[in-house]
Amino acid sequence: MPLTRDDHLALVHEYTRNPGLVRHMLAVEAAMRAYARHYGEDEELWGAVGLLHDFDYERWPNPPDHPLQGSEILRSKGYSETLIYAIKSHSDYLTDCPRVSRLDKALYACDELCGFITAAALVRPNRLDGLDAASVKKKLKQASFAASVRREDITNGAADLGVDLDQHINFCIAALRPFAAELGLQPKPAEAG
Repeated sequence: MPLTRDDHLALVHEYTRNPGLVRHMLAVEAAMRAYARHYGEDEELWGAVGLLHDFDYERWPNPPDHPLQGSEILRSKGYSETLIYAIKSHSDYLTDCPRVSRLDKALYACDELCGFITAAALVRPNRLDGLDAASVKKKLKQASFAASVRREDITNGAADLGVDLDQHINFCIAALRPFAAELGLQPKPAEAG
């Protein structure tokens, strides 16, 4: 019987307690599903890659344990080698897993960017509403904002995927908007005055 999204979510929740990390994986899933539709690829596979890419991170945050520990868990549960390879390839330190396929490149392009979009949205009262590439790029120039996000991963990811950075940012924002409530990114309620 094929693995389902419910199976993927159960695995995420089994290994991850941090709600912010769970929301990150959901955001990357949304962006990956949108890119799969855009490219005419397998939306279920691409969504699973996005959802599962960091499921092992909380238990094994240090390289190369992440994602190698998770890879072994996924393999033992019957996940495809295509999915496992794509997840392994999102780590720059695994030199034996270069990003080759469009799937590999899309995960790398969406991972850090979705985290950064989330950070940028959280400091705005309207969150994702009205957020655009110009606003995100302005925040990217502020080294102290979301300082742990590697800016070069965002620019290199878009270039490797072969998409314009502004279009990529706007595409990912649009992919996240329908899931704003699930991602904790719905606009703040107006203050009673």
